[in-house]
Amino acid sequence: MKPPTSAIEALLHGTHADPFSLLGPHAGPEGTFVRAVLPGADAASAYSLKGAKLGTLEKVDDRGLFEGLLKGKPRPVKYKCRTGKHSWWVADPYSFGPVLGPVDDLLMAEGTHQRLFDKLGAHLIDHEGASGVHFAVWAPNAAHVSVVGDFNGWDASRHQMRRRLDIGVWELFVPDVGEWAAYKYRIVGPDGVVLPLKADPFAFASELRPKTASLTARPAKPDWGDEEHRKHWASVDPRRQAISIYEVHPGSWQRDDNGWFLTWDEMAARLIPYVADMGFTHIEFMPVSEHPYDPSWGYQTTGLYAPSARFGAPDGFARFVDGAHRAGISVLIDWVPAHFPTDEHGLANFDGTALYEHDDPRLGFHPDWNTAIYNFGRREVASFLVNNALFWAEQYHVDGLRVDAVASMLYRDYSREDGEWIPNEQGGRENWEAVDFLRAMNRAVYASHAGFITVAEESTSWPGVSLPAYADGPRESLGFGFKWNMGFMHDTLQYMARDPIHRRFHHDEITFGLTYAFSENFVLPLSHDEVVHGKGSLLGKMSGDQWQKFANLRAYYGLMWGYPGKKLLFMGQEFAQVREWAEDRSLDWHLLDDAAHRGVQSCLRDLNRLYREKPALHARDCEGEGFEWLVVDDAENSVFAWLRKCPGEPTIAVVCNMTPALHTGYGLRLPHDGQWAEVFNSDATIYGGTGQGNLGSINAGGGGADVTLPPLATVMFEYRG
Repeated sequence: MKPPTSAIEALLHGTHADPFSLLGPHAGPEGTFVRAVLPGADAASAYSLKGAKLGTLEKVDDRGLFEGLLKGKPRPVKYKCRTGKHSWWVADPYSFGPVLGPVDDLLMAEGTHQRLFDKLGAHLIDHEGASGVHFAVWAPNAAHVSVVGDFNGWDASRHQMRRRLDIGVWELFVPDVGEWAAYKYRIVGPDGVVLPLKADPFAFASELRPKTASLTARPAKPDWGDEEHRKHWASVDPRRQAISIYEVHPGSWQRDDNGWFLTWDEMAARLIPYVADMGFTHIEFMPVSEHPYDPSWGYQTTGLYAPSARFGAPDGFARFVDGAHRAGISVLIDWVPAHFPTDEHGLANFDGTALYEHDDPRLGFHPDWNTAIYNFGRREVASFLVNNALFWAEQYHVDGLRVDAVASMLYRDYSREDGEWIPNEQGGRENWEAVDFLRAMNRAVYASHAGFITVAEESTSWPGVSLPAYADGPRESLGFGFKWNMGFMHDTLQYMARDPIHRRFHHDEITFGLTYAFSENFVLPLSHDEVVHGKGSLLGKMSGDQWQKFANLRAYYGLMWGYPGKKLLFMGQEFAQVREWAEDRSLDWHLLDDAAHRGVQSCLRDLNRLYREKPALHARDCEGEGFEWLVVDDAENSVFAWLRKCPGEPTIAVVCNMTPALHTGYGLRLPHDGQWAEVFNSDATIYGGTGQGNLGSINAGGGGADVTLPPLATVMFEYRG
């Protein structure tokens, strides 16, 4: 039966709700009727994929609509198109069957599909005898969806998609499309309004900004050589391992000779050896996912599944991770499930409705960042995010996620005044939907990827951030492996900024943190947040003249590396960067021409080595049995001393003198008589200090020893017996 004119018009305008009902081959009693849109063709013939001619098509509309009757029941088919002396082949996407199946439908509907990145997005596959790309996108409220790109002239009538009614996913296999084709989705909302072209939420690659199209690409790479590294971390308890993290913004650690971003391969050649030499165990990258705006540092991402095009193709990032692993270095990435930007090509109003976000701005708009908040209570949205965590673990072998802005997710009233937020069903401020999502994410990654860790940037007193998220356990327990200790960062930096003469009045800024140091599995963060927005550098935060600033910084690093908790230091602070960090320029590596900066770098390198090699300094970072105060109340001299311990390993005493006064003959109570070797002294001349110390060791007798405490310095003694 001939379709009504209105249906043909909708088809040719790219707005037909069911293009498969009109296009492609349809078997009938007289043979197979076929209809195709072939723009630019004057004549067309149909063939099987193996080249057998099936019939000739008639052009029935000057806009490129062809129809014809074919022999038998052929499927799939391709067309030889002709115009004058020119001819070309077009395989008919409407002659191929669907790729997704009923199991996919069921799991997607439940929100329990943990391989969505294998199903949604653009996948280069072989299907029913042809090579091409399978496109699939979730847009349940759309009236119509087409995939448009440079392979079809961005013509919405060419590749209109099939809707899977039960789950709201639109799919289409497009034959003969290869790698690096640019594409987007052209979506008509439920009100009939054509939306701005949308990038693929599951795209594996994107164009370089300011362009915003998605690209057909394969994620990661097929060959890996990091089995030994991954097996090691799968076999140990990370809480009892040395974890010293070097936080890196990949766009500004270094630049090339033209001031442009390094590719991942160039970065690997420089950064991996540097980190290995400095003794860090982990690199943590600020977000590597695609984002449109450089000054967002990646925290406003529009492509959660795509490594940013700024640094090259996706396989480059995979090679970086592989290379780091082969050098014994783990790779963490910052992950941002808290919010997303409202750029028109992104997730906002994706299918003409508030799909990924809440419709009500009291739930769906973030006032701090002018961004949209994910609707964590919608199972498809939670599944999109959980799958993204699994994707980075599986496809790119990353060793963990540092989850950004967790506090903003946990509370409905975060950064909101009265009347600007909606209480939960119990009348409280907790965002239980976000809690359930975080618990589900942590359960999923820990269950499926041994050795993987998650770290929460969480600044409140929420209970159980790093307690396991057992299904039958407390709902508050989030299941993270570690939590950033924001209190340590705030209190200790505030203390170090004080003139030493006033520090005795603020002794508790150092001691207070030890009252809760083992309530969570903590990471001690000196992150990028402390060296931007007018905060200056860490060196600039230290009190005193130039010499004292350097001495204070070395002493502070000694305190931190001797303090219970894993370590994190932002790039540049290991050599005492002077200027505040900016994302649009390289670090000031020329500072290493100066002995004072080289001294800080050497100090930090030795602290990392010591921390790794001495179990007493790391193996009980998260357990109270690994810490004991020696001197907690000497506020007058601003001296702090404690023990770091591990069963069966030599004990280490950490002693900090936070005044410029040299203390000789300082009485230090120690648990064992005998020799204690001075294994670290931040006042050593090789670091730029005065060289005061204990000539390599002290001898304790009668439960104590007289020690020399250099000015503004941290010293460490290891018991040798």
